[in-house]
This record gives sequence, structure tokens and C-alpha cells, in this order.
Amino acid sequence: MSHSLTHPHLYAIAYQNQHHHRSALTALDKSKDNPHPLTVSLVLANKSSTSTSIPTRSTRTTNTTKKLERITKGFILIPTHSSSSSSSGSLCFVPKKIMVVIDQHLLWTFFASLFGFVLLYIIRRNHNANYRKLKKKYSPQQCVDNNSFTDGEFRRVNGSDSGTDVIVVGAGVAGAALAYTLGKDGRRVHVIERDLTEPDRIVGELLQPGGYLKLVELDLEDCVEEIDAQRVLGYALFKEGKNTKLSYPLEKFHSDVSGKSFHNGRFIQRMREKATTLSNVKLEQGTVTSLLEEYGTIRGVQYKTKDGQEHTAYAPLTIVCDGCFSNLRRTLCNPKVDMPSCFVGLVLENCQLPFANHGHVILADPSPILFYPISSTEVRCLVDVPGQKLPSIANGEMAKYLKTMVSPQIPPELHDAFVSAIDKGNIRTMPNRSMPADPHPTPGALLMGDAFNMRHPLTGGGMTVALSDIVVLRDLLKPLHDLNDAASLSRYLESFYTLRKPVACTINTLAGALYKVFSASPDQARKEMRQACFDYLSLGGIFSTGPIALLSGLNPHPLSLVLHFFAVAIYGVGRLLLPFPSPQRLWIGARLIWSAAGIIFPIIKAEGVRQMFFPATVPAYYRAPSVKSDI
Repeated sequence: MSHSLTHPHLYAIAYQNQHHHRSALTALDKSKDNPHPLTVSLVLANKSSTSTSIPTRSTRTTNTTKKLERITKGFILIPTHSSSSSSSGSLCFVPKKIMVVIDQHLLWTFFASLFGFVLLYIIRRNHNANYRKLKKKYSPQQCVDNNSFTDGEFRRVNGSDSGTDVIVVGAGVAGAALAYTLGKDGRRVHVIERDLTEPDRIVGELLQPGGYLKLVELDLEDCVEEIDAQRVLGYALFKEGKNTKLSYPLEKFHSDVSGKSFHNGRFIQRMREKATTLSNVKLEQGTVTSLLEEYGTIRGVQYKTKDGQEHTAYAPLTIVCDGCFSNLRRTLCNPKVDMPSCFVGLVLENCQLPFANHGHVILADPSPILFYPISSTEVRCLVDVPGQKLPSIANGEMAKYLKTMVSPQIPPELHDAFVSAIDKGNIRTMPNRSMPADPHPTPGALLMGDAFNMRHPLTGGGMTVALSDIVVLRDLLKPLHDLNDAASLSRYLESFYTLRKPVACTINTLAGALYKVFSASPDQARKEMRQACFDYLSLGGIFSTGPIALLSGLNPHPLSLVLHFFAVAIYGVGRLLLPFPSPQRLWIGARLIWSAAGIIFPIIKAEGVRQMFFPATVPAYYRAPSVKSDI
């Protein structure tokens, strides 16, 4: 059956019933009486139906209204417009149960979301394109494969085999280890060291377990062999006749992993010897006087040999690691050197430490005293003297100071050996320097070691930081064959300063904070903080293994450091308030928290809050490709 419907504002589409009929949409015709009528035919078809048209307009209008009421019962009519230029259209019969009403606000929300998605897609695509471009630029197809080179073998993309790839200024712990590492990776390295004789220093003698793991990763662990190095398994703290032992958490590591203590000079000489076993590493004695700069790029160095002759050396990359007294770092960083104290060094002979294979820290007045073995028969003693002015050694004032002020605070087991060492007169001094890393990224040059970053040597973390930095730099340079594009290489190596931060900042901050906490003070809040720290570490369990894991470099996480530091402060406040709080104790507790914040926050600020806790937010963090470690 067919019904022809005419209405100036209606369009119709037949509703399809699966069981009784099928519907079809018919063409629309204009009415003669109305210049813009809309004629809609609703066709309900089945196999036996016939079509009958409505003859007159009045009858058609009446019937249309009745039939629309019947047909549209339970439905919603939606007017739709035809895509043609005419005004014809149709009505859509939609069941109310499945009708979706699109609100105008929802429509705009949809388009806004779509626009945002497209915008984010474009930004992300551009970012990925830039990253692929950078990666392609810095990662040639023939990249260095750590397993494809034998020691000393070198290959270049352009086939050239002349010149030097890297100049290393200084052959101390950082310089010697770096020369061997880069040489093993196939780089041609020229090392220039001021003095190649065995150094004689009173610091740089204790390598933490975290540093030893880095030494293993660099294939330099044999350098602590045959130098009478001693195993160090932890620390012992002494305060006012009480003591507590803190052991390194080494249960999850190989039995060979531990701290190592030794003569600094013997260790350095072993690394120098190993570096020179590589044919592509050249070790030369000379004093670097200046960096050669051309249009803002470091091209090499000028140096004098031991016979006084001046020479120049050129390389795409110059790495300055000439120690804490560096005269080259001013052009590569903003040196803010602080000297809070000095170490007075002695060597005790033929004595036994109260706790074997442990470093000993005496919380003395005015500042800590350290003891640790450096050979099977020798124990190093380092007495911290605050300030930069020391008693004179020549006129005997230093010996008097050590005997009258320091020796009464030495444990009885070490007292006689300590006095005997003073009488022998072999007293050495060393300024303790602290300098946060604040580099000036310079094309063609890089700073490392104590020339770049120093912390108080109380925790013995200097070599751990240096070796960790070398591992980071090695992984960054591995994919690069050609180092000659100095400007691009400098931008690429800016990631080095960010990637090194978590380890370096943790050790640096801990060293500075512990020195201030362990030093005596007339302030009652500082006294309570010092006692709280000793008692907190004496609790054992996580209260001792957590801080000692930070100190050893086994768990270099800045957030863990901050949590433990303020846990000590809160523990100190709890000691004050129990069993009965008083206004005076509340005041001291508040000052204790304030004092703790005053100790650690300036150190964190100097190290860089963003780089320390949120390195992934620094753009340079993404300039380095992910390099899979062989260890």
C-alpha cells in the first residue's frame, strides 16, 4: 500500500519492519498550489500490495494528518536537508528508544577535542621527526660495537687513521680510567699529565662499593690487586664512649664486592700502566697551560713538556680532569669553591682497628676524625680541622694541638699509635674543598673529576662519582664515530650533565649534610640533631642500611636521601617530646626541624632541584640515545 504525503515542512523516510514490510524512500516533488511544498511518499511494500493514490488536496491533508498520527506513534520525526540545491528533503522516522539527541554543546566539545587531538598529533610528529633527525645525525649506520673491537683497535667512518680523537688533561683517577675506557672503545687518546711519578696524597684512598662496581663495569677491577688493598665492609661510629657498627648491604652482590682502601698513588699507577697497554693511548708528561679556542670552540691544548718546550695538540674533544687545583676550569664552568675545613693526615703503623675491615668515624669536638686501613700494616688517620687557618707544623703548634685537643677523644685501642705517629713528625695537610657542578657547555670540551665537581671527603665518595661519570660518558660516546662536529657534539653531550645528576647529587648532598650534622656546635638544636643521627643509625635495620646504602653508592636515590634525613630530624623531635613535652623542648624541636632544613636545602639548591629530582624534565635529557649496557 502507498500513501503520498504533502506538507511544507515535512520529509519522510520509511521505517523498516523486518517481519512485515520493507520501506523505501521516494523522490520528492513540488506541489502546484504551493511554490515550495514538500511531497513525500511513504511506501509500505509487501508481495501482494497495490498502490492507491489520494485524489484531492483536502482529503489528502486530512488523511495525512490521521495517518501521520498513527504511523509516527512511538517515533520521532527529524527533518533533514537534501544535498541538492532544491528545497526538497525528507522526514526521518526514528524509534524513541534508540534516538540519540545531539546537544549543541556536545557537538562543539567534540570538535574542540578533535582539534586538540590533531594539534597534539602534529606536535608529537614534529618532535619525533626532530628526534629521528638528531639520532640519525649522531648515530651513523656503522656505529661502534663494543664487541667488534679488540683492545687498541681503531676504526673510523671516513677511513682516516691520523690524528687524535680525545685529549685528556690529567692522569689521576678520573683521567687514567677515562683514557683506558675510551681507548678500549677504539678512540685514539692523548693523555697529558703534569707529573707521571707516583702521587703521594692523603685523600682518594677509600673506594666505596658503588665505586668498585663501576670499576668492574669499566674492566679496571684488577687495578686494586697487587697494591695491598684492604676490604672495607662498613663503618663504625663512636660518640662519647658509645659505638655502633654499620655494615654495607652487600647480601645481593658477589662476594668480591666491597669497599676498597689503598694507597692512592699505587692505585693511580696501576691504572696508568693499564691504559698504556693500549696502542692507541699515548701518555705524555707535560703541563697544559691553556686551551686552544677558535670561534668559541675548543680545538686542543697548548702544553709544556718537562724539558720546557712548548707544544700544541689538537683533537675534536678535550676532556679536562686535572684535579681540584685545576687552572683550566674557569673557562668551562662557574667555579664556586668552598673550603669548610682541612684534613690533617697521619699514618698509624702496626695497630689494630676496633672493628676490622671497617672505616671508623669519631664524632669528636669540634669535627669528625676518620680512621681506615690503607695496607695490611698501615691505618690512615684524618683529623678534620674547621676553617682554613691551621696551626703551624714547623713550630710544633700542630703537634701540640693534636696531642692536647684530639688525642683524648681517640678510642683507647688507637691512642698510643696515634701519639706515636705525631712524634714521628710525618704530618700532612690537605684543604677540603666543595664545589657544585655548574658547567658552561662549550663546544669541543668537557670537565670531569674534581676539576668539575667536589664534595667534602668525609664520606669518601669522590672516586665513586668520577667513575660513575666515566660510565655515563662512555655510553654517550659509544654510538658516535666522528667527533669533528664540535657544536653538534656539545649540544649532544649536554645530556651528560643531566644524566650524571642523580648519582652525583646524592653523594654530594649526603657528604655536605653529614659533615654539618657530625660537627660539634654550641647550638642546642644542632646538638640534638647530632645525637639523633647517632641514635637513629644505631637502631639497625632499615634505619642503618638505608643511609649506609646511600653513602656507599649502592642506592644513589636523592628522594631516599631526603626522606632519611628528615626522618632523623623527626626522630630527634620525638626524643625531645617523650615522655613529657615542655615549652622549651617544643621550641628546641621546632628549631631542630628548621636547622635540618637549613642544612640540606641550600645543598640541594646548589646541586639543582630540577636536575636532581626531575631530570626527565630537562630537554637535554632526551638528546642522548638509549645505549644498552654490556654489564
